[in-house]
Amino acid sequence: MCGIVGLLLKNPSLRPRLGELMVPMMIGMTERGPDSAGLAVFTEPVADSLCKLSLYAGAAEIDWDKLLGRLRAALNGEHSLKVTANHAVLTSSENPDDVEAWIAAHTPELTVLCVGRAIDLYKDIGAPSEVAQRYGFAQLQGTHLVGHTRMATESAVTPAHAHPFTAGQDFCLVHNGSLSNPYMVRRKLEPLNIAFETDNDTEAACRYFEWRLREGDSLKAAVQRGFEELDGFYTFLMGTDTELALVRDAFACKPAIVAETDDYVAVASEFRSLAHLPRVHDAHLFEPKPQEVYSWHI
Repeated sequence: MCGIVGLLLKNPSLRPRLGELMVPMMIGMTERGPDSAGLAVFTEPVADSLCKLSLYAGAAEIDWDKLLGRLRAALNGEHSLKVTANHAVLTSSENPDDVEAWIAAHTPELTVLCVGRAIDLYKDIGAPSEVAQRYGFAQLQGTHLVGHTRMATESAVTPAHAHPFTAGQDFCLVHNGSLSNPYMVRRKLEPLNIAFETDNDTEAACRYFEWRLREGDSLKAAVQRGFEELDGFYTFLMGTDTELALVRDAFACKPAIVAETDDYVAVASEFRSLAHLPRVHDAHLFEPKPQEVYSWHI
């Protein structure tokens, strides 16, 4: 049992309050996911010549200023860091594959959580309220976000196993449920040089959908293909730089509710995480139908 939350702000005047509106949503899902929490927030994209990498240091003591200096000496171009506790967002004008390879070779204690022009990602173990405070979630600004609170049922409680999972650029996925065939999906993808980082079933779904996106599918088409490939019980909430998408399995046994107004679209596993939102009682409230893909764009 886990909790999912998502929020897309249609009204630009609300975007400075994205984190403020989200934190009660995440805390409201504590009973569904008390052991870890995570959040992918989508901001206005950086310039076409730049890319962002979200970094996680865990318990390692990182001298971030020294790291930035070494990176600037090793790779040409522009590099800057925004540090929050043991996370940092690195903005670079270099090829992100080259930056990621340099980090792996010279600072292996760092984990690259995601790459993209719009996405920033934070995840860690601990109660959702603790994680939200640790990383200042209430101060986050942006267009939309995808969040998760986890109750581990089939893999370890570690930051790596926390959600959201990411693959490619500007794509993330959170999951409430359990897949019965993640290793069949892995065996399909690994010969395509798609590498896995954990034994979590959710990672299989994330990498499957991102692979289909790279093959030219729309997100909706990728998810529809997934009905034939992914077996189990699930509610998936996905984010790209321009879109939120939500889908439940054929039995729809994992809960989800959507509130939509002229100002926002909000998604949660239970209504209590939506009850504080502005004018929510005037919103169009509904439970997503089984195997129907819902999507919203900024």
